Amino acid sequence: MKYIFVTGGVVSSLGKGLTAASIAMLLEKRGLKVALLKLDPYLNVDPGTMNPFEHGEVYVTEDGAETDLDLGHYYRFTHSPVTKASNATSGQIYEEVLRKERRGDFLGKCVQVIPHITDEIKQRILNAAAPQTDILIVEIGGTVGDIESLPFMEAIRQFRYERPRHCINIHLTYVPYLKAAGELKTKPTQHSVQMLRSIGIIPDILLCRSEKSLSESMKDKISLFCSVPKEAVMDEVDVSFSVYEVPLLLHAQGLDSKICDMLQLPAGKADLKSWEEMLHNMRHPKGKVVIGIVGKYLTHKDAYKCVFDALEHAATAHQVALEVRTFEADKIDSIDGCDGYLVPGGFGERGWMGKILCAKHCRTHKIPYFGICLGMQVMCVEFARHVLGLSEANSTEFDPQTPYPIISMLSEMRGQQNLGGTMRLGAYPCLLNKTSRAYAAYNSAQISERHRHRYEFNNSFKEACEKNGLIQTGTYQTEQLAEVMEIAAHPWMVGVQYHPEFKSRPTEPHPLFYSFISAALDYAKNRRH
Repeated sequence: MKYIFVTGGVVSSLGKGLTAASIAMLLEKRGLKVALLKLDPYLNVDPGTMNPFEHGEVYVTEDGAETDLDLGHYYRFTHSPVTKASNATSGQIYEEVLRKERRGDFLGKCVQVIPHITDEIKQRILNAAAPQTDILIVEIGGTVGDIESLPFMEAIRQFRYERPRHCINIHLTYVPYLKAAGELKTKPTQHSVQMLRSIGIIPDILLCRSEKSLSESMKDKISLFCSVPKEAVMDEVDVSFSVYEVPLLLHAQGLDSKICDMLQLPAGKADLKSWEEMLHNMRHPKGKVVIGIVGKYLTHKDAYKCVFDALEHAATAHQVALEVRTFEADKIDSIDGCDGYLVPGGFGERGWMGKILCAKHCRTHKIPYFGICLGMQVMCVEFARHVLGLSEANSTEFDPQTPYPIISMLSEMRGQQNLGGTMRLGAYPCLLNKTSRAYAAYNSAQISERHRHRYEFNNSFKEACEKNGLIQTGTYQTEQLAEVMEIAAHPWMVGVQYHPEFKSRPTEPHPLFYSFISAALDYAKNRRH
């Protein structure tokens, strides 16, 4: 078992997650079995309660963990299993240590950061590797020097000390370009490595994020002052086209070969053909599709990271360029000009009426509509109001006293108390109607998708909806819950209670996103004629 620790210096948002995912992809393409772990220094137990504006998207795993968005990068770039064990926060670490202390596991000892917190971190590292894993890549969140990162840095120092021949450290740093001086500056990188070494961690490989490639003389300088061999100082230049170029950029400099040499890994040649073909299709589209997204976090695209990526994957598979137009749901009074519209998941009432407007516009004008989670609930409420004539129909999330609770919590449907307040999280099975558009997309009668929601379609209204054309075409059989809703008389108006975007990859687009883009292209073609 081998271990790679990925740390970052100088500034945050350098792209450690993308770098870790890219390294994992390259090693996987060489025939190695890779696992990944993200260690987050924040004290929240998980990002589930964080504002998407601050932290970005919450990524949900198959086993129901709410995790950092970097796990989405891990999933998209690799086939490594992404589970609860793939993400650990300071909050989780401290919570577990304190639970053990209360239970008496430490036999009355004084509980301290060293060794108790660091031992728990090391145990999380060991837990993250799946059976027969060849290599585990561990990304440390934050920046070297952050006070909250110190226990994690100390833990990986100890971990490497205990396994000196089986671990390497890759340090991602920043080499700024000063436009006025017309040159790159290495001093921030020198200080970053100096701080890392003061903790007791010596980097084996330096990846230098910058706007421009480093000259040979600059690599010599960084090598000398940072005590890293010159051949282990590599560029990670800003990509101009797509983040999916990053693995190829690193491979061209021999990073994966260097890692295999350092860790004495028997690995074959990297097979990057499918990745290169995907990028070729992205660079050479044969048309364009325009998709409108109606949401409330659109000024911060990371809040819908997987949605944007899944749309791009599907458009690339159709060999067309994707143009996304964003509509802030609380600021629109009309929408037009797109080949299809998507309403993503979310919480809270802000923008609710704007989303209803979008669903009505798509239904009445026969424009492809894709509703995800809250987007499906929007579709159902709009239908109840304007087709069934239930003008006060609503979700109990927004109007607890509505006389027509089309959307409500299970506890409310059953007339029971104190059963709500927890979300349905993780993967659940779903049976599809064989005459549905969803079945045509998946080409399967049984699927499994990931969920993150509290509210469900109220089956008390199922008969009235289906009689008027809103059909439940996908069902979670155990609870008879609506998973997929479709409007029968519409070319493509589909809502899903789950989050299909979590399971899309650039070389394996999600079937529903692929079908949605296909419908949007058909609509655009018909509109032109």
